[in-house]
Amino acid sequence: MVVLRSILFNVLFYVSTLIIMLMCSFLFLIPVRYGWWLLPFWGRVEKFLLRWVAGVKSEIRGVENLPKTGCIIASKHQSAWETFALAEHYRQQTFILKRELRWVPFFGWYLMKFRQIPVDRSKKGKGLAAMSTKAAEAIAEGRNIIIYPEGTRRPAGAEPHYKYGIVHLYKTLNCPIVPIAVNSGVYWPRRRFFRFPGTITAEILEPIQPGLEPQEFFRVLQERLETASDRLLDEAEKATPDNIIIKEARARQAEYKKK
Repeated sequence: MVVLRSILFNVLFYVSTLIIMLMCSFLFLIPVRYGWWLLPFWGRVEKFLLRWVAGVKSEIRGVENLPKTGCIIASKHQSAWETFALAEHYRQQTFILKRELRWVPFFGWYLMKFRQIPVDRSKKGKGLAAMSTKAAEAIAEGRNIIIYPEGTRRPAGAEPHYKYGIVHLYKTLNCPIVPIAVNSGVYWPRRRFFRFPGTITAEILEPIQPGLEPQEFFRVLQERLETASDRLLDEAEKATPDNIIIKEARARQAEYKKK
């Protein structure tokens, strides 16, 4: 059953995404301020399919912790789920992402239309400066900037591997950082075909306010995210103890905690 439901969901996920992009192409002809509903709409469609086709529910806690002004969202990244499932709660969502994604037909065009922030990793210092400039403009407009501090998807239970870019933004932009913990990798594991039934949970934590020393901020961010993500993994284990991904996650934890 998991195999069949996963096949059907994966097909519907990509087909529905393509249909939405084609149907909403008129947005390229109008000002961007009239199109911010698109990503939340896409997110609701995919959560509906995930729930009723793959048997994976979505739970989002702590929405009240999101500021009403511009801020940076620092989220754990375990699967594609967090790229769309939280969108309806963000203000003019703006992702910091790899520059190469802009070259993907249709998808990349939407990234440019909605002024997402590309990062050229090959330029290092210059790339960080350009990212900070665009991020400052977005914060001034009251937008939510979404960044994945570990830079890429990491499997559930993996050893933390945070990048320094989030510290650079914290120092430069002087705005709240909102951590978000997830357990999505248990039910939507990266680089895996299967979608396992259960409830994916995201927990929006209290913002970290400006004013901390950079290293202290870096420590606090990691501590809060890892503590909350471990707690969500515990919850997933209690709810779906036979999930094989949880067993893999526990093995990863045991391995890196030996070091």
